[in-house]
Formats: sequence, C-alpha cells, structure tokens
Amino acid sequence: MQFLIAGGIALLAAMLVVGLWVTSQIREAVIRNSAGTTALYVDSVIAPLLPDMRKSQLLSDSVRRALDETLDQGALGKKLVSFNLWGRDGKILYAKDPRLIGQVFEPSANLIRAFKGDVVAEFDRPDDSEWQEQKVANSPLLEIYNPVREPWSGDVVAVSEFYEIADDFQKTLNAALWSSWLVVGGATAAALAMLSGIVLRGSRTIQKQRLALEAKIAELQELLSQNSKLRHRVQRASRRATAINERYLRRIGADLHDGPAQLVALAALRMDSLHLIDPAAPSRDRKAEIADIHHTLDEAMREIRAICNGLVLPQIETAAVGDILRLAVTEHQRRTASSVSLTLPARLPELGTSERISIYRFAQEGLNNAWRHANGKDQAVDASLTGGKLKIQVSDGGPGFDLASSQGLGLAGLRERIESIGGHFETSSSTKGTRLTVTLPIEEQQ
Repeated sequence: MQFLIAGGIALLAAMLVVGLWVTSQIREAVIRNSAGTTALYVDSVIAPLLPDMRKSQLLSDSVRRALDETLDQGALGKKLVSFNLWGRDGKILYAKDPRLIGQVFEPSANLIRAFKGDVVAEFDRPDDSEWQEQKVANSPLLEIYNPVREPWSGDVVAVSEFYEIADDFQKTLNAALWSSWLVVGGATAAALAMLSGIVLRGSRTIQKQRLALEAKIAELQELLSQNSKLRHRVQRASRRATAINERYLRRIGADLHDGPAQLVALAALRMDSLHLIDPAAPSRDRKAEIADIHHTLDEAMREIRAICNGLVLPQIETAAVGDILRLAVTEHQRRTASSVSLTLPARLPELGTSERISIYRFAQEGLNNAWRHANGKDQAVDASLTGGKLKIQVSDGGPGFDLASSQGLGLAGLRERIESIGGHFETSSSTKGTRLTVTLPIEEQQ
C-alpha cells in the first residue's frame, strides 16, 4: 500500500511532466509543419502577383486588385480571414482591409523573426471584439508570418501575415494530443502495474517469512519452556533420589539389623551355652544346642539372601517384556506362596534396558505392597497396548489406604524411576482395593 501511494504519486507526477513536454513538442511540430505547408501554398499563389519589392514599397492599384481577387476567391478566400503584407520598416504595403494600407506600426517579435527568414506561426482562439466583423469569433485561427524572398537573391524583402481558419487543424491537433496522452498514460499504468506486481510478490514473500519466523520463535519459546520445566524436574528428581537413596540405605540397614544381625547375635550368645562349655554336659544336649545354632545361622543366611535378591536384579537385560513380568510374578508366588493373575497381550514391544528394569521393579514393588497390605488378596498384573502406549497395572482386593497421608518409600521410588524414563505413574486406592498404573510411550522405543 505504501508503494502504491508513493509510487502512484511519483509516476503520476512523471507522467504529467512527460505528457506536458510531449504534447508541447507535438503541438509545436504540428503547428510548424501546418504553417509551413500553408505558407508555401500561399506563397506559390501570391508570389507571381508581387512586383519587385526593392523598387516599389507600395503596391500599384492593379496589383492590389489582383491580390483582392485572388484572396477573396477559391480556397484561399474560404480559409484566410485576414492578409497583410509588411515592409521591413513596419509599413503595411497591402491588406485585405484597405484602411490599414500605408500605416506604419512598431514591428512585433514575430515580424522581426519572419524578416530573419523564419516562418512563424501561432495557434489560438481570437478575441471576440477583434474578429466580430469577420464572424469567426468561435473559430480557431492559425496566425502565420511568412517571409517573401526575392527570387534571384533569396533575400527577404517583405513578410506576409495572414490568419487561417483552423477548424480541421484543431481536430487533427486534438487527436494527436489525445493519442499522446493515452500512450503516456498507458505506459505509466503498465509501469505502475509491473512494479506493483514485483513489490506485491516481495511483500507476500516477506509476509510468509515473517509468519514462518514467528512460528519458529513460538516453537523455540515452547522448547525453552519445556527445557526449563525439565531442568527443574531433573533437579527435583535428583534431590528426591538422594533422599530416597538415603532412606533405602537406612531400610537396608534396618533389615540387616532387625533380621540377620539379630539371628547372628543369638547364635553367638548360644555359643556360650553351658551345654557347649561344660565338659560334663550330656552329649545329647550338646548336639541339640549345636543344631539350634545351625538352624539360627541358616535362618540368618536365608534372610541375607532375601535382602540380596531384592538388591540384585535377575538377568533381564535380554529378556522380553512379557518374560520380565512372568519372572516377577513367579518370584513373588515362590516367596509368598500366593496366587497372582497375569494378563498379557499377544505382542509386546521391545524396550531398552532402563525400561525393562523399571518394569520389573514396578511389578515387584506392586506385588510386595499387595502382599503386605492386602494379604495377597486378588493380586493381578495386567499389560496392554493402547494408542501407541504400553500400560501395566498391578492391583489387589485389599482395604486400600489414604493416598494423601501415605509416605511410602517404595511408591516414591517407583514414581521417580518411571518419570525418569518419560513414563507416567498413577496410584488409585479405595475400600475395594488398590491399583498402581504405569504408562510408557513406545513410539520411540520400538
């Protein structure tokens, strides 16, 4: 729009300047050519009638009558409304109006130019008062000053001034002027249209690039926002992971202290029993005491192995997802002598090592919670594929618990583990049971 306004004004101004210059040139050329043609015609008609202008400054009566008859009849009589023959001193040697003959006037600029040898012409509408008697006030006139030359020397000896009725000439001139304006206007409009098309195309390109840049900026801002959220999430996860690790260590210490350590301490105390120290003690009692010590140590070893089994994962790096879930269910049933319902789809995706470990821990922790808090009632593990996502649920039929007041170490650790691999962890509990759900995107994992 700015280009159309500014360019249109500039081109319009240029069109006016060029148009005025062209039309002025055309007007001058047409007037000059028409005047030259008319002057040549008039000169060819009256030249034979003129005497030697050097010898006689005034025309004789016979020459005047001949000029009167020639200028009043034929084509010249219809076209010429005035005719004056000027001498070099400004005297009118002959005129169609007899009253002007012999009068002397100050030579005009056109008359002076004509005496220098130039054909001078002017085109305009005459003043009404000046030409009212000739009844040509409404007709355009072509004023012509034609030098009269001496035949044998070519010197200008007089100037003929005459006015030609130029109705046809005006029509021709107007047509030429209109044609020139149409050409100049058409060229200007074509130039404006072409330049406008180029600018419009560039404007559209700039608009598309601006929209694309705005989209890229919005996308970048969104990515920056996501990166900021992920950074804060990683920081929170790191802090929680540190706290959880400390709690895990305390839990392992408590399990070792309350279990194997107590049994080993009991065995150590029984090593000081009188049945073993006193040589007089019956052999049967000594054997029974030793058997009890062995039993206590075996029990301690079993608890240590159980704790180690919870810390060291089975060989699941190359196992399929279905096999991992079957292994978790089988191990849980072996340890607790309980029953677990397992539901698997026909095909499960291949996942990375981190995802396999997280799934195993999720199933293990979920089943352990179901055994401890729901006494193993209605334990179930379900896996499904929905909308490009893997969903795994561990549920039970226990009494449930209050999610708001629950500070369990296992659930917090599971949530951090699942969210660290891009998954979603959800817990729901009611009086009809508890359900743990993990959802993993698998588009990038397959």
